[in-house]
Amino acid sequence: MDINFTLSTLDWSIMILYAVFIIGYGLYSAKAKTSEDYFLAGRDMTWPVVGISLFAANISSSTLIGLAGSAYLLDMTVYNYEWYAVLVLVFFAIFFLPFYLKSGVYTMPEFLERRYDSKSRYYFSFITVVGNVLIDTAASLYVGMIVLGLIFPNTEPWIVITILAASAAAYTIPGGLNSVVKTEVIQAIVLIFGSIVLTYYGLEAVGGWGGMVDQLNAAQPETGKTAEEALSIVRDNSGDWWRQYDSPIVPWWGLLTGVPLLGFYFWANNQFMVQRVLGSKNLNHGRWGALFAGFLKLPVILIMVIPGTIAYLMFDGEAINYLTSNGPCTDLANCTDYTYPTLLGTLLPSGLKGLVVAGLLAAMMSSISATFNSASTLITMDFVAKINPNLSSKQLVRSGQISTLILVILASAWAPQIGKYGDLFRYLQDILGYIAPPIVSVFVLGLFWKRANATGSIVSLIVGLTMAAVWVVGILSEVDHWFFQLHFLLRTTVLFLVCLLTHLVVSLATDPPPADKVESMTWSKELIREETEELAGLPWYQNYRYLAIILLIATAFVVGYFW
Repeated sequence: MDINFTLSTLDWSIMILYAVFIIGYGLYSAKAKTSEDYFLAGRDMTWPVVGISLFAANISSSTLIGLAGSAYLLDMTVYNYEWYAVLVLVFFAIFFLPFYLKSGVYTMPEFLERRYDSKSRYYFSFITVVGNVLIDTAASLYVGMIVLGLIFPNTEPWIVITILAASAAAYTIPGGLNSVVKTEVIQAIVLIFGSIVLTYYGLEAVGGWGGMVDQLNAAQPETGKTAEEALSIVRDNSGDWWRQYDSPIVPWWGLLTGVPLLGFYFWANNQFMVQRVLGSKNLNHGRWGALFAGFLKLPVILIMVIPGTIAYLMFDGEAINYLTSNGPCTDLANCTDYTYPTLLGTLLPSGLKGLVVAGLLAAMMSSISATFNSASTLITMDFVAKINPNLSSKQLVRSGQISTLILVILASAWAPQIGKYGDLFRYLQDILGYIAPPIVSVFVLGLFWKRANATGSIVSLIVGLTMAAVWVVGILSEVDHWFFQLHFLLRTTVLFLVCLLTHLVVSLATDPPPADKVESMTWSKELIREETEELAGLPWYQNYRYLAIILLIATAFVVGYFW
């Protein structure tokens, strides 16, 4: 099968105009007079900007391509990560966000220092910088190398990576978070529109929704699944009403434990996501923005997952000819990361093709710019400012700009190496599964248990890091032992429980933290009563509790439909 990735003059014009506009708009939106302007957009972001920015930063190019790729294998399980985000964001808006905003912190590690001590802060800062750059940013650059490599087959990969990194850095370095979030709003609109267009043309190609269902039912002898089962996000096999305990992708116990743990880290503790909410103008706008981001996650199944199922009906059994980083690929089932670009090259006419490519670029640049800014914030506020506390606000901004430039170089150098790991989605989930559990346990105990102390925090973090290192070494060395063959979601759960237990035991065995230090940093019933009184004067449509209930009902409807 020949996939037409040739771009017309109209396509090129749209892409060039988009690139010029987005960089120009980012520079126009620059705020860099003070460190608060640069790192938190002056703390004046309204809820629509917060919500769209969260969504755009989350739906990166690797996510976009991974969703369609998983669905190509007639496995909709990947959507569980999306709807679980709604539950996490509601929990985040209720319990986590008030403490983050009232503390006035710039970073998540800074919050840990106020609750525990500087050791916990430095640990989290270092781990987050490594994760943001070598996982999030490098992965986006790697996917960009794949997608644009198909469109520009004669272009060297390093040139593609350099162009993507430089484009994102062009407005991130001068303008900081305000430039990032303002451009993300535009990029999210382009991305959503492009995904809707691709889904429309895909459904048209298979005879609409009814035609897709009929074709899936007709393929049951080959797939072993009816249309209802192929479109299920929970069931594994015919006749099941729940996931199997040994399901290779997301077993039922992983759906209840590992997936929410990863979600809590990503949405409630991860600097490059939470930073957008820290920049909101007040608590209400932060909460509304978080809930709005959750609402935007619901249609993802229609515009980003379903296209993968459509691709299966169109391309299953068709011979292709792709040269991947792991060698030639002649069957899309063996290189599912190419599902989305295959649809793009096959379905879209001139003009729209350029627009959707621009949407892909939007996703890449959103993720890249987000991690650049958040990582530079951590380096500047958690290391540079600590080493030299006498730096002026302008000097801190300059430090952040220099940090971003260094991060651009490091991420660009690492991106080509990701191809050696084979499966990008598994690579991302594995690494996140090592990083997230110790951090989540420290935050949860810190917010809900006043007895949790600094010694328990740092000991649990070190224990978690040691266990993760042992797992990584054992897996890379191919040690033949059940401990090194656990499902990645089970590893995530075990690591969390070990860190939680360690923190509990060490805290109880050592002196309690000062009461005045933890009083304002932990949750209490009195806070709920005070908040209820404050919300009583608001109309229902401004009360985040009512909005959260509406969002949860909508989520239940979507999950129930695709159960």
